[in-house]
Formats: sequence, C-alpha cells, structure tokens
Amino acid sequence: MTKFKIEPRAKFLGGGGFFPDTSGVLARNFCKHPLRMTGRGLWLCGAFLFAALDYVVTVAFGKKERRSTARGLWLQRNSRRVLRVVRTQIRIGGPVPKRGLLVCNHLSYLDILVIAATAPASFVSKSEIRHWPVFGWFARIAGTIFVRREKRSDVTRAASEMKAALEAGLLLVLFAEGMSSNGETVLPFKSSLLEPAAKSTHPLQVGYINYAIEDGDVVEEVYYWRDMTLLPHLLNLLSKRRLSARVVFAPVPEAKMGRKELARKLHAEVLGLKNGMGT
Repeated sequence: MTKFKIEPRAKFLGGGGFFPDTSGVLARNFCKHPLRMTGRGLWLCGAFLFAALDYVVTVAFGKKERRSTARGLWLQRNSRRVLRVVRTQIRIGGPVPKRGLLVCNHLSYLDILVIAATAPASFVSKSEIRHWPVFGWFARIAGTIFVRREKRSDVTRAASEMKAALEAGLLLVLFAEGMSSNGETVLPFKSSLLEPAAKSTHPLQVGYINYAIEDGDVVEEVYYWRDMTLLPHLLNLLSKRRLSARVVFAPVPEAKMGRKELARKLHAEVLGLKNGMGT
C-alpha cells in the first residue's frame, strides 16, 4: 500500500441563497475554530490565485502540441496544493493508472482533487459545473469534457471528445454513476459515455474512493450529495482538523462487449473494490 501526505448532485448557491446554513453546523464550527477557518480561507484564495498564474506560465504560453499534457500536470500540482489547505492525507492501493479510461465511484468534489493529485488526468463532468463560480472556470481551463446526459446529441459530441483524448494517450476519468451519493453503495452506472471504451483497446481501469474524518460526520460534512450547497460545505470543510482519503485502483482485462454490458461489468468491479475495503 503506497502512502503519502498532501499538506475539495448539488448547486453552488442552492435554494437557500449564498449561505443557506440551515443546520447551523457552519456557524458552530466557525465559533469553535475562527482562526483555523479564516487562515485556511485566505490560504485557499491564495492557492486559487497561484493556480491561475501557474496556468498562464506553464500552459497558456506553453507549446500548443503539449498543452493537454501540461494541463494534466498543472491540475496535479494545484490539486495537491489545495488538498494541503484542508489537511488531506491520501492512501493509494493498486497500480496508479497513467493513461486510458478510469471509471470511479463519486462521493464529493474532493474526488477530482484526490485523483488528480494522484495522477495527471482529464475529467468528464456534468455540464452544470461549467457555470460554477471559480470552480467552473478552473474546470474549463483544465480541459474537462462537459456533457448534458439528457441530450443525445451532446452525449455523442462528448463521446467523440473522449475518444480523441484516449487516442492522445491521456488518462480520462469518468464518474459513471452520473451523480454523487452517500457512499452506502455504488449507484448503477450510466452506459451512454462508455461507447469509446467498448469500441477501443485503450487501457481500462476502475477505482474506488472513500474518506474518513476525525472530528465530524463524513457523510454530512465530506460527501457532497443530496441538495447540499457548495460554498457552505467547502467553508465547513476548512474547520476540520484533517481528512483521510483512500483510493484503490485495479486494471480491467480487455473484453469485447457492448456498452451496457460493460457498464454492468465495471459496476461489479468497483463494487468489488468497495467490499474489499470493508466499507
């Protein structure tokens, strides 16, 4: 088991406004840890500013033919930097994928940072994230492939972009559940975006990720699901002493099958990783 330290289906604003802290958890945690939350909040803003400058220097003005690779490395560096802000320790099991398609479960926006910190990668995401303040802009410049799953023509367009990314030798990450959950189980996988994998010989891997927290409720304060709102959730996360993320990878043997059958196979593989971790 490799171990190293790195010293995150909802709306940004939500229905209750910019700070709909209806449970009072954020306010209570701020009263307990005002200096920690204020300091980390400023640190996070600095990390975002540095990431923007880093992009300009290393990606925007870099060689065009190497831009996809440069984006992945940029995202890795800055994901690690952001994870330091929330004191996240990552433990890794299995061979870390380097290219091809990685299909993973989805619990939180932190999943993107954790996987990106582990290996340079590009991501497939729902189109709503494109419009998130700050986060949406970073997702766009990172080369994220956005998709509206309910629109067939957009799925076709996204699948074509996924095929091009795989043929370019990139590592592409797909959260095939289509939404985040509370982690009790792995939701059924959507098959619509698995067409490129079903028709190609590119490496195929699965991953399972989960989290632990010392001073709080991991389901309510780390996982990002239900109708949670991004900003209060993120600010509350800054109050935590430290987080632990564990991600396990496994290669999937090449098998010729249709996308629906492949979705069931990959779901079973991810569920197997979850059960193997005892979660």
